[in-house]
Amino acid sequence: MAIFDNGPFSMAHVKKAATDLALDQTLKYLSRDPEQNLPRILDFAERIAPDEGQKKNIRALRTRMLGDEKIMAQIKRLVHNPRMLKNFLSIWVVNAMLLGGPRRNVLMKELGIHIPSLILVDPTSACNLRCTGCWAGEYKKTDRLEPELLDRIFNEAKELGIYWVALSGGEPFAYPELLDVVARHPDMGFMAYTNGTLIDDQVADRLAKVANLSPAFSLEGWREETDARRGEGVFDQVMAAMDRLRERSVYFGTSITVTRNNIDTLFSDEFMDFLVDKGATYAWSFHYVPIGRGPDLDMMITPEQRAWLVKRVAEIRMTKPILLADFWNDGHFTSGCIAGGRMFFHINAAGMVEPCAFVHFATDNIRDKSLKEVLASPLFTAYQKRQPFNKNHYAPCPIIDAPQALRDIVEETGAQPTHDGAQDVLTGTQASFLDQRSKNWLQVADELEERYFGQASQQAGK
Repeated sequence: MAIFDNGPFSMAHVKKAATDLALDQTLKYLSRDPEQNLPRILDFAERIAPDEGQKKNIRALRTRMLGDEKIMAQIKRLVHNPRMLKNFLSIWVVNAMLLGGPRRNVLMKELGIHIPSLILVDPTSACNLRCTGCWAGEYKKTDRLEPELLDRIFNEAKELGIYWVALSGGEPFAYPELLDVVARHPDMGFMAYTNGTLIDDQVADRLAKVANLSPAFSLEGWREETDARRGEGVFDQVMAAMDRLRERSVYFGTSITVTRNNIDTLFSDEFMDFLVDKGATYAWSFHYVPIGRGPDLDMMITPEQRAWLVKRVAEIRMTKPILLADFWNDGHFTSGCIAGGRMFFHINAAGMVEPCAFVHFATDNIRDKSLKEVLASPLFTAYQKRQPFNKNHYAPCPIIDAPQALRDIVEETGAQPTHDGAQDVLTGTQASFLDQRSKNWLQVADELEERYFGQASQQAGK
């Protein structure tokens, strides 16, 4: 059987070809009658999922989707772009799940490193806006990763079984070669965090053509909240960009930064319904973290607001046809912090490899090392040996929930700040504030753990 081990007739290629054919037939089947045929498709997906964790996720998805008229309306809209639907399903089911998952598992045992399923990459630090408190605001505006370097990173990622890439910056659409690079990797799925102001008709047409990149528009709330932080007229530009993508059936979502002042607006029924009506299929919730340009400690949500958000996000998930993730409160879904190479890591526009988009410290530059090498770095090892940073997964973050852990990691590994001022989160006023805030939150988190899971957790970092 050695003939099947390599080349065009390898078992992996045969498996991919067979699954691609099945996927083609499945999508034709779905487009004819989504309501009747979706349950059968999900049953099939559960049967072919390679591990129990993925089977469990598919069962949960089926329970949530079936019988919900609003979700079925969303699915019918997604079917309107069969090319994009096929691309993303092929990337998710075939590449990332059937091929990438087993590949990562084999290599992790062979190399003795952890391989995540996603990479966050900043093609450029350039941005046409100057948003208050932006986490990327202190990077140099002239940093960029050459297209050839991006190609190298993405090819190495696929060799490791990684097929998902999130793009940030800076502003990804300020990188002139962005869509050319994306088009060269049709077997990968991309998402771009964007301010939305550079997505004109020409860019929207290209997004519809490449059909493997989904923009996530940054919003602070309605026009007043968004323009106050991002600049006058930005909200209207984002709305126009959303309309362009909806007209072309390009999948998109939103990225919302939650602060003390906008939390009620962002998670109101009115705003969530508005996002759904505009065509957003997902919303990623980021709690404001005091780093970046002009950090304002008063912008952080209070422990009481964060506790309210746990309940409110659960309500929205049960009532709104939009995929909502709250990265700081969803630790129970991920068993704690996902950064440091555990589920993702960050490469900034200077090539510095950071554990997280919000942790601006590094020991390596991707220009000097391969992905394999940076995943074996002492920085990532120090991160992973401490994860989870708290036993209570309502407190997953080493910046705001376990700040001493981040200080210990930086000291242990000699990681250097990747811009001036990054070290401020470790010392002085910011550090004292985060120490007290984390203590206050851990008390509330224990109450939440008792309420929702019937047990109080001993709060201790590892």
